[in-house]
Amino acid sequence: MAIIERPIATPALARAGGITTPVGPKQALGVFRRPVSSNGWRSWFFTVDHKQLGIMYGVVSLTFFVVGGLEALLIRLQLAQPNGKILSADLYNQMFTMHATTMIFLFVMPMAAAFANYLVPLQIGARDVAFPRLNAFGFWCFLAGGVFLNTSWVFGGAAQGGWFMYAPNSSRLFSPGHGVDFWAFGLQVTGIASLTGAINLIVTILNMRAPGMKMMKMPIFTWMVLITQFLLLFAIPVITVALFLLSFQRTFGATFFDVRAGADPLLWQHLFWIFGHPEVYILVLPSFGIVSEVLPVFARKPLFGYPLVVFSGAAIGFVGWGVWAHHMFASGLGPVSVAVFSFSTMAIAIPTGVKIINWLMTLWGGKLRFTTAMLFATGLIFEFTIGGLSGVTHAVAPSDTQQTDTYYIVAHFHYVLFGGAVFGLFAGFYYWWPKAFGTMLNETLGKINFWLMVIGMNLTFGPMHILGLQGQPRRMYRYDTSRVGSGFFNLTFWNLVATIGSFILAVGVLFFIINIFYTYKRRQLAKAPLDPWDARSVEWMTSSPPKAHNFDVIPTITNLDEFFHRKYAADAETGELRPVATAEELMAIQEANADKNIHLPGPSYWPIILAIGLPIIGYGIIFSHILIAIGATVIFFAIFGWSMEPSVPDPSDYDPPSGNDGGGTKELATVG
Repeated sequence: MAIIERPIATPALARAGGITTPVGPKQALGVFRRPVSSNGWRSWFFTVDHKQLGIMYGVVSLTFFVVGGLEALLIRLQLAQPNGKILSADLYNQMFTMHATTMIFLFVMPMAAAFANYLVPLQIGARDVAFPRLNAFGFWCFLAGGVFLNTSWVFGGAAQGGWFMYAPNSSRLFSPGHGVDFWAFGLQVTGIASLTGAINLIVTILNMRAPGMKMMKMPIFTWMVLITQFLLLFAIPVITVALFLLSFQRTFGATFFDVRAGADPLLWQHLFWIFGHPEVYILVLPSFGIVSEVLPVFARKPLFGYPLVVFSGAAIGFVGWGVWAHHMFASGLGPVSVAVFSFSTMAIAIPTGVKIINWLMTLWGGKLRFTTAMLFATGLIFEFTIGGLSGVTHAVAPSDTQQTDTYYIVAHFHYVLFGGAVFGLFAGFYYWWPKAFGTMLNETLGKINFWLMVIGMNLTFGPMHILGLQGQPRRMYRYDTSRVGSGFFNLTFWNLVATIGSFILAVGVLFFIINIFYTYKRRQLAKAPLDPWDARSVEWMTSSPPKAHNFDVIPTITNLDEFFHRKYAADAETGELRPVATAEELMAIQEANADKNIHLPGPSYWPIILAIGLPIIGYGIIFSHILIAIGATVIFFAIFGWSMEPSVPDPSDYDPPSGNDGGGTKELATVG
């Protein structure tokens, strides 16, 4: 472990008159002396820093978001007119399968992991996650699984059975290529990333909170991440078992879902949806946490009903395990099962409604500032409510049986996942960008980004309610001109509207990407102040971007919204809040009392090597058993090297002291 030694006094405090001791050469501003192996490109490939890993999760996830979006545009172009000729039937099936798989497993889930990795240690006042190298291994597994999954396009075509991959369509008889094999093994690799990340974050949150931070003083985002990780901890093994059985059936001739051998294909549906419906809340709960952080800041009020928000999140996580079979009402479950799952589907609307009420009451009477982050947060409330209301209709079994496999379902889950999860993530982008990069995204471009996404989303998915109620089936690559309807119910008209909306939505996302490059080009002019939003939670109590060790002094927590309470105090006579300290003054106090010894883990290349071995085994299972042996050898030596890696780096691994990161303290790395 690296130990950082630094003087107590800082130049900033000396200039402010906080000390009288002269500032010597060793007290000049300096940068953390990282090991040699963490310089340049190696600082990203071998890093175990949770902040760098969070940024890497975000960059890769955003790349897959663009890929999934392009797949969606091709789908909509095919459906813009009856009997479209953009895609063949087989390529259309591949496209909607990979679109859904990419958006769910390669964008929303890992992007939530990006926020969690970067912010959770900061929000709980910790210097790192519990298992930094395991954290790095999780990221490389996600990247390896995502790349492996998409190489199926090169090796004969992608999976074409839908993201749900129902049996027997997923068998070799109906899916003879290798697309399903790539899909099954790729998701198993990304599942390793989710599982290791869940264990890491649970241990971090439960064991590494700052002194005084009891569970009911944690920020809501951290709470929602904690609940999400428990959902992952129990859901990922279920889908892993299903994928394992599918792989064995396709590769070794097993008969787990083969009706000819006496098996029941519905076993796959049960396994998949036991994972699949908690997965909805795995996707959306982190965004609920983001919104619960953003609204109080820009409403200038504490979050209304903090305990209710916490317990409603936990209730969503618990009840979410009991609603999976409403996806199977058309499969003939029987009246008792249908009645039970109808009731649970109604029941889960209660804790979700509680959250919406809490958010609205937070806004009520507040001094609202409609920044871009605030717009996306309020947009989530509106769009997710629409998706929630259409979701409750699935509790009515006769109605749900008719809606199943129509575009009504497509409309519903896009309002939930795009209007809910994705809007929440965009609120987080604009809110925490100054913290992560020290610059402010352009607000004008941000608001254009928001309004184009709102207009595009509603034009794309709103008409799908009408299309579904008119009976247009899902997963059909063409629709017949003789059955398009007329007037308000004309299928051609609404499909064209949805296609136009999808391109408006894509332009909205493009403006976000433009905003990133625009801000980077003008990064000196766009430099963010230390506390640009007058924030409330602990992650804003350090520099932007945070130092390698996050905090000079681990904060002691006495209040919910600790940072806000350090900046403001109630007037003894009027009770009104008055400022007592600025973020800069609080930062100077931290630097003046900085801890002398700080332990940080050194970089490691074993996590990336271990992760590389997994897709090699995957290619071996599909193409050649020799590759299985090579992959297994790589994994063996990576595990051996990892286990033999010293916990205390060699002193020669460290650079000489030089440089300036503007962090405010000299940090001298030694070994201990």
